[in-house]
Amino acid sequence: MPVFAYEGRTAAGKVLRGNMEAPSREAVINRLRAQRVQPIVEKIRERGKGLDRDIKIPGFGQKVKAKDVVIFTRQLATMIDAGMPLVQILEILASQSDNRTFGRQVREVKESVEAGSTLSDGLRKFPKTWDDLYVNMVQAGEAGGILDTILSRLSTYMEKMLSLKRKIKGAMIYPATIIAVAVIVTLILLVFVIPVFGELFSSFGRALPAPTQFVINLSNFVINYLHFMIAIAVLIVIGIRQTYRTERGRYVIDQMLLRVPVVGELIRKASIARFSRTLGTLVSSGVPILDSLSITARTAGNKVVERAGYMVRESISQGRTMLEPLQKSGVFPPMVCQMIGAGEMTGAIDQMLQKIADFYEDEVDTAVASLTALMEPLVIVVLGTIIGGLVVSMYLPIFQLGSLLSS
Repeated sequence: MPVFAYEGRTAAGKVLRGNMEAPSREAVINRLRAQRVQPIVEKIRERGKGLDRDIKIPGFGQKVKAKDVVIFTRQLATMIDAGMPLVQILEILASQSDNRTFGRQVREVKESVEAGSTLSDGLRKFPKTWDDLYVNMVQAGEAGGILDTILSRLSTYMEKMLSLKRKIKGAMIYPATIIAVAVIVTLILLVFVIPVFGELFSSFGRALPAPTQFVINLSNFVINYLHFMIAIAVLIVIGIRQTYRTERGRYVIDQMLLRVPVVGELIRKASIARFSRTLGTLVSSGVPILDSLSITARTAGNKVVERAGYMVRESISQGRTMLEPLQKSGVFPPMVCQMIGAGEMTGAIDQMLQKIADFYEDEVDTAVASLTALMEPLVIVVLGTIIGGLVVSMYLPIFQLGSLLSS
């Protein structure tokens, strides 16, 4: 069926632009009028013909960001709560999106809803934009007649997860950047600066101090084998990435990351916060507990936590509690296990999970601040030792020469 680009005016005078799948141009006009939109007839044309043909280059399309989906969700909840028709809401959100890829996806969802599908079915066509968690919560909201409430809850959840992700990235970017700068500066000194001093010192005709000789030998080694070192580093990175793509490899690497001092504790706290927030949001939205646990496990972001989620799901499916598999996993602290166990007994598991998430999100804030405070003096000491050591070792022969001349 052909797709038509159209323009029309609402009763408020707002111009709407979009695409509509229809058998003919007249069908588009009639459908717009049925939606109380006055079509601008001369602006309605079939897409994919002549100059209107879409040109798509693989890999060059705009990517849909999490922020786009968060804004869409918040606006969708507000408009539904205001009583606007869903099709009109989707058309407005599609037309005002700055991201063309996301706007096209929203428009296709709108066309699915127009054709009689539910909103959740339309969203399910784009799993990279709207994941299982999103679609299942929307489906639960549609079934319970509380779609606006669920969407509002979902947008709050996504905002918290986005904030948590930014904090973790911020904590990792700082030390990674400093380490990268330190490596680059050291390589520049060893490859370009130290050889100049080495040629100068060779004319002295005297044995060099041990630190100076060590640095010159290190410089020669780096210059001679730099391409091999780069190749080995690239192979190690590729090897880690390939290993991480396997189920077993990702589990081993994630388990090792949890054991890294300071950083591992930060990852653990962030994983617990994400697990608790996701599961609590799903359960409170009316998604069945077994489906909630499956979705939570898949979106955990850490294979160790994911395996714990599936263990909990299996335990509940067999009529047992969540407490035992959580304790066996070794990821969740005793306090978390006991709080979840108490939530199960009182029937307030969703509220207890939200409290755990709030607590551990605060803990992540504290851990990020502590990590930053710890890294600053540590980085200064390491950089000072490396660069200062190189500089001092290069000046030792000059100091010795000066003492000989003065004597």
